[in-house]
Amino acid sequence: VYLSPHFLQLSYGPFYSIFSDNEQYPYLYQMGPKDSSLALAMVSFIIYFKWNWVGLFISDDDQGNQFLSELKKESQTKDICFAFVNMISVSDVSYYHKTEMYYNQIVMSSTKVIIIYGETNSIIELSFRMWSSPVKQRIWVTTKQFDCPTSKRDLTHGTFYGTLTFLHHYGEISGFKNFVQTRYNLRSTDLYLVMPEWKYFNYEASASNCKILRNYLSNISLEWLMEQKFDMSFSDYSHNIYNAVYAIAHALHEKDLQEFENQAINNAKGENTHCLKLNSFLRKTHFTNSLGNRVIMKQREVVHGDYNIVHMWNFSQRLGIKVKIGQFSPHFPQGQQLHLYVDMTELATGSRKMPSSVCSADCHPGFRRIWKEEMAACCFVCNPCPENEISNETNMDQCANCPEYQYANTEKNKCIQKGVIVLSYEDPLGMALALIAFCFSAFTVVVFWVFVKHHDTPIVKANNRILSYLLIVSLMFCFLCSFFFIGYPNRATCILQQITFGIFFTVAISTVLAKTITVVLAFKVTDPGRQLRIFLVSGTPNYIIPICSLLQCILCAIWLAVSPPFVDIDEHSEHGHIIIVCNKGSITAFYCVLGYLACLAFGSFTIAFLAKNLPDTFNEAKFLTFSMLVFCAVWVTFLPVYHSTKGKVMVAVEIFSILASSAGMLGCIFAPKVYIILMRPDRNSIHKIREKSYF
Repeated sequence: VYLSPHFLQLSYGPFYSIFSDNEQYPYLYQMGPKDSSLALAMVSFIIYFKWNWVGLFISDDDQGNQFLSELKKESQTKDICFAFVNMISVSDVSYYHKTEMYYNQIVMSSTKVIIIYGETNSIIELSFRMWSSPVKQRIWVTTKQFDCPTSKRDLTHGTFYGTLTFLHHYGEISGFKNFVQTRYNLRSTDLYLVMPEWKYFNYEASASNCKILRNYLSNISLEWLMEQKFDMSFSDYSHNIYNAVYAIAHALHEKDLQEFENQAINNAKGENTHCLKLNSFLRKTHFTNSLGNRVIMKQREVVHGDYNIVHMWNFSQRLGIKVKIGQFSPHFPQGQQLHLYVDMTELATGSRKMPSSVCSADCHPGFRRIWKEEMAACCFVCNPCPENEISNETNMDQCANCPEYQYANTEKNKCIQKGVIVLSYEDPLGMALALIAFCFSAFTVVVFWVFVKHHDTPIVKANNRILSYLLIVSLMFCFLCSFFFIGYPNRATCILQQITFGIFFTVAISTVLAKTITVVLAFKVTDPGRQLRIFLVSGTPNYIIPICSLLQCILCAIWLAVSPPFVDIDEHSEHGHIIIVCNKGSITAFYCVLGYLACLAFGSFTIAFLAKNLPDTFNEAKFLTFSMLVFCAVWVTFLPVYHSTKGKVMVAVEIFSILASSAGMLGCIFAPKVYIILMRPDRNSIHKIREKSYF
């Protein structure tokens, strides 16, 4: 810029902050407005279309650096990242060599939006014009009306995304169309006769006319364009020149009025004096131009915040159409500053939906964003949410845990209520176990009825009738206690499950132990010199039952006092389900009860096994041996299986062990006797028993 202290200078070019100092440059007036909200306007436009990955070509000068600083400031809080930032020097003589580099950078980059900020005659435009083929599928966001990057060919819909330009908003110039038609004597002739400086036509008509215009292409006359409400428009520089001319005119007018009133016209004064006097008038000049804009020359910085957003496309190499698709005004509340015309955007760009320009695709619900080292804030990797965590929104940084009573669905985008699992009577497994328990209980009742009905027969008397009755009744209760394990548990059923199981099995096994000892004593008292008859006659073996049962009751009482069983909810054993089970409370107490039963069973098995070789007549020891063998086998198998299962299957294993061990004792001890009583009554006599033992 050439600056002279002797001449007034009105600059119509872009605004430079360094020239705004009134003391240093008193004779310089910058007519161009300061782009105070351009960065905010572009960021708002980018956010509107949900872009976050843009490239920058900026001239390396004061204006470019200021714009880059403001753009970065506005982008930091809006999650907008730059794919590349190229600062291009206006005086760079090696731009021919860098053109190919710029071209490859744009083509190889994943960004679809490129912001260009610089002078129309700068290296930026020259680089674009040198390209032999245009870059396809890119959106060029500029601030100037230069043909970028389509100067060598017409721009047709579907080929390019096009150029979107932010231009200062100006009102309509009154009488401008008539002036152009009169000045150049335009008729309905070929459009190529239109002067180059007026080659862009401003269009704000209806969408239907725009459709007609696209169909006619370049076979249109200027008169037809005028009829279709096209407005020939000034460029930004032309508006600045317009204001400068009016400002000088107003200043000269005020000066002439003052000289006329004072009658002090002095033609002898030099040119410098005239310049100084005109400067004093110019500084005081303020007016409203025909566009409706207020011009104040004393204000060194002309702040112009409103922008028109126009889409430029060419009919030919010499005729272009500007279609206004929106407007930005920083004076409106936040969120309402940008207004786009959707219909005009569709007609201008050929699509209602703008292309996406993001570094990374959105992380859909069910995924979370993860940033890796040396990645921009807008670039991330989508990873699925961990187990039982969800994300129900797009681009979530953290997944949320589902509540305890819910679980994540397969897509991990919502929590689903967990189903409740209980070994109920409606469940096939629960129904089967309940039916088995009922059948065994009924069979036990039948056995008891058979023994009561034939209580006077030798086979019933020979095996201690009272102990047999007690054993049958205890086994029946063992079968029935399994019903406490089926159904929806509560505190009472949880306690009864373990207590009834422990006590009734203790009664049953201690009864078997008493019967075994009775058999041994019965044979021992027949030996000469033995003093054991008093123990057999007095029924001493029968005291084993209450003593053993009392010890088990004490263990159960301690269990209930220290840590009783309770209803527990298991949310983790089975995915998507809540298992309601009875927690045993104290595992130690539970295994103490089982251990006590094991000791009684092992004692009964040992004594019965030693007595199996006694004379066969009246010998029940071998059946007691088999019953204890079955009992021990069942519960030894129970332990590893029980610990390897969870939920209702674990409960079913315990029920099965109760039923199997009870059925083993019932079958081994009483099945042969019932067979003889019902099927072979001829052998149920004292004479047959003496002849040969069947037991």
